[in-house]
Amino acid sequence: MKYKNIVFDFGNVIGKFDGRYMLEQFCPSKKDCDLLYPLIYANWADLDRGLDYEKNARRITSLVPERLRDTVQRFFRCWPEHMVLMQDTLDFIDELHGKNIPVYLLSNASTYFAEWPAWKDILKDFSGVVFSGPLKMVKPEPGIYRYLFETYSLNPKECFFVDDLEENIEGGRALGMDGIIFTGSTDEIKAAIDF
Repeated sequence: MKYKNIVFDFGNVIGKFDGRYMLEQFCPSKKDCDLLYPLIYANWADLDRGLDYEKNARRITSLVPERLRDTVQRFFRCWPEHMVLMQDTLDFIDELHGKNIPVYLLSNASTYFAEWPAWKDILKDFSGVVFSGPLKMVKPEPGIYRYLFETYSLNPKECFFVDDLEENIEGGRALGMDGIIFTGSTDEIKAAIDF
């Protein structure tokens, strides 16, 4: 294999992030979803950067009609449980772990998401986990990649990054870490790393 360490993103690599689908789990009315969607996701990138999650949830709740406030509160409390895990990726991570190849996580996500209890079990075999929210820095900014490398004593040239966004792969490449834009095929990753 060409690389010593494999680094994974979470959203759309390990778990499918489909904002509309997740909102629909709390809001069965299409008309209400159309109203709530732009409000709920307006500050999503800022949440990834560490914006106060509870304060944001309270603010969004205050902006919606009274009849939808409970829906918004339930969404902000429970949306991560509606993220669909991508089994092919999890199987591949198990293969890597079985061959003693270290795997790491580097993901833009809110502090609330980073602390979601279910992820502890899913990420238990990872050699290191970096979520953006607690650090208040996001991909593709150089600082978060450097944090990963320095915290876990990684040589970027020995790492391979799997992310669904080209700009995040390019952010890693700028610091010496190769990678691939994930399209849903673990076979493409295996071919790229000579697994």
